[in-house]
Amino acid sequence: MNRRGPTLEDVAREAGVSRATVSRVVNGVRNVDPALQDVVRQAVERTGYTPNGAARSLVTRRAETVALLISGAGDGFAARVFADPFFGRIVSGAVAYLRGRAMHPVLMLAESESARRQVVDYLRRGSADGALVVSIQADDPLPRMLCDARIPLVLFARSPHGPEVSSVDVDHYAGGRLAAGHLLARGCRHPATICAPQDLPAGRDRLSGFCGALEHAGRIRPAVAEGGFTVESGAAAMVRLLAGHPEVDGVFAANDLMAQGACEVLRDRRLRVPHDVAVVGFDDSSVAVTCRPPLTTVRQPVEEMAAAMAELLAGQLQGAVAGPTHLVFEPELVVRESA
Repeated sequence: MNRRGPTLEDVAREAGVSRATVSRVVNGVRNVDPALQDVVRQAVERTGYTPNGAARSLVTRRAETVALLISGAGDGFAARVFADPFFGRIVSGAVAYLRGRAMHPVLMLAESESARRQVVDYLRRGSADGALVVSIQADDPLPRMLCDARIPLVLFARSPHGPEVSSVDVDHYAGGRLAAGHLLARGCRHPATICAPQDLPAGRDRLSGFCGALEHAGRIRPAVAEGGFTVESGAAAMVRLLAGHPEVDGVFAANDLMAQGACEVLRDRRLRVPHDVAVVGFDDSSVAVTCRPPLTTVRQPVEEMAAAMAELLAGQLQGAVAGPTHLVFEPELVVRESA
């Protein structure tokens, strides 16, 4: 037996209105009396009718799909994205917002010039209504390419060199100050830092905030070793710090993965965390809980930030947001056992 699902005609009979009226309500056409809209929606619920997405898109000119773009470069880019819990938190926050509004995310990686062109072509064809862009390189050309193609977009972290578009970020400078203040309050006399890449604004701001707080407290500039947001780079930076500055008794690592790498080296050197060297991370990712010992870290509310990105993009698509909007979230110190 061929069992068909409920149709527009079934909803129209249930509601006692024309098929055209049901179609206008289902497709979000605004010139329908609110009371009539309620009648149709109740009929939709009673019949179990599910609108056909392809047919609806012909009317609304919307794909009801959002591209979640992670853009970067270098060998092992994709492996890094899927290994770093930071990106998973962004996806989780964006999906939570979009799902509640019947919008669907498509995850896309843009790690090369050809991949970026494919992404732009995909969006130009109308396969997605807009883009949420997470870039991990300072000179990423993708935001400009999307703007030139007139694609609605929102950035995770404002780009100092890119186009003027809406963005969501955290106060990285304040986060660095929180880490420094906590290490000083613990009595650390020789704090150091494993900083993030300094070509990134976030990396510069976290380092500047950390150093600024120490300077304000009358301390000399701390020892600095640069890492690359990975466990391995954090471990290598910790080795360099100990080689050049064996007196180090506190470390601020600019993300949790690098803090984990630092803790592993300290444990291998039989230095106790936090008794010999206190360690503070940044992000408050799942790594902070699974690290040995669990990390004291500066939390950035990534899930909330990603949801705010999606909300800003939805506002653009609905015509409710007139110009670029920049939201900055406040970081928070989460104290655990490492410091």
